[in-house]
Amino acid sequence: MNEKELVSQANKHIVRSVREDWAPPILASGKGSLVKDVNGTEFIDFTSGQICAAVGHNHPKVIEAIEGACRDILHANTWRQTVDTINLAVKLASYLPDSLSKTIQLSTGSESTEVAIKMAKMYTGGFEILSFTAGFHGLTSGSGASTFSMGHSGYGPAAPGAYAILTPYCYRCPLKLKPESCEFACMDVSFELIDKESVGALAATIVEPILSAGGIIDPPPGYFAKLKKMNEERGMLLIFDEAITGLGRLGCMFGFEELDTVPDILCLSKSFGGGTPLSTTSVSGEIEGAIFDKGFLHATSHTADPLPARVGLAVLEIVAEEDLVSQAKEKGAYLKKRLEELAERYEIIGDVRGKGLLIGIELVRDRETKEPAGEEGASINQKCLDKGLLMNIVQLKGKNSVFRIAPPLTSSYEEIDRAVAIMEEAIREETHASSTTGVGAHVKKNKVEEAV
Repeated sequence: MNEKELVSQANKHIVRSVREDWAPPILASGKGSLVKDVNGTEFIDFTSGQICAAVGHNHPKVIEAIEGACRDILHANTWRQTVDTINLAVKLASYLPDSLSKTIQLSTGSESTEVAIKMAKMYTGGFEILSFTAGFHGLTSGSGASTFSMGHSGYGPAAPGAYAILTPYCYRCPLKLKPESCEFACMDVSFELIDKESVGALAATIVEPILSAGGIIDPPPGYFAKLKKMNEERGMLLIFDEAITGLGRLGCMFGFEELDTVPDILCLSKSFGGGTPLSTTSVSGEIEGAIFDKGFLHATSHTADPLPARVGLAVLEIVAEEDLVSQAKEKGAYLKKRLEELAERYEIIGDVRGKGLLIGIELVRDRETKEPAGEEGASINQKCLDKGLLMNIVQLKGKNSVFRIAPPLTSSYEEIDRAVAIMEEAIREETHASSTTGVGAHVKKNKVEEAV
């Protein structure tokens, strides 16, 4: 089938989610940071797929691992372990502190957070779970109840005991304070409310080291250390959901390493599977023993499957052999500098933030009022697509419009430069169109434009 026929069949037979209709491009192949559609058109993928292809699309070692599993064993009984699942647990433990030495292998990010919440509830005996107003932890029952950035409307009551705490979104402080003097007032206010609302069954707080779907929100230094203390004072566990930030993306192996805070439960997914469905939830031996004694149960048809386990081992090997942690740190600093230079030239860019190769560009119509540039962002996103760059834009209605930039950690400097050039061209075209119609942000003059 050609592209037109494929799009027609997709809209006829595939359930839609949020978007009105499926549309081109229809992807057909990928390698490294590049993907091609059915027409052979090439795109730079600055989304890493669903941020799962962190080591690049179709990495040779990932393909080799899949082929090897196909020759040996693809699937095993849920209640049996295989050589690969045991080796993966051992290898992951070698990267983690002793307090996170026990791991259950799962399939998706939603499942890993679902399991983390179940563990916290069983261990503490409570059922109340706290999470950020702009957090995202999945869309299954328990994880979805703790996802306040989206996905609540229309499904009836969420799981009881799910409470939101204010996001430390310094660019748009929910309390209209200044980060240099607020002393984490958003946390104090949140826990003051929680202490009033709780029925005495607090179990855990689940958070992302950098909020991704909420708009690449990087909480200020010291925030998580205080959050851990607030949790401990209430007998609660702290869960870190590192679906996005884990395995090198921030320029460190795990996000918690640079936060002076070790979580009680750690969730990993996305990058871990190299494009296959793999996630893990890790806890201490003490927590694992306690919940086992209480009868902890979690199993699906694909818990501890050998194929994704072998791929996970390959991903850890790639990260180490290609030094992708340092690569993410160095390339991330380079990319962020390039984007900050764009911000100096274009008023529509209100903020550039993030760490490593997880960077957000917040678009605004006015830097003083910070009015979100939602329509302009959607238009820029489409222009980037038309020019050969796959981007992801986060738009929380009436709150923000942020490009989430998360290229594969294997991206080259040349690919970064090409992507930034496309972004600038799209922004320049959009802001020029806005200025001529009197709508939206305006572009500052720069040497390139003056030469034109």
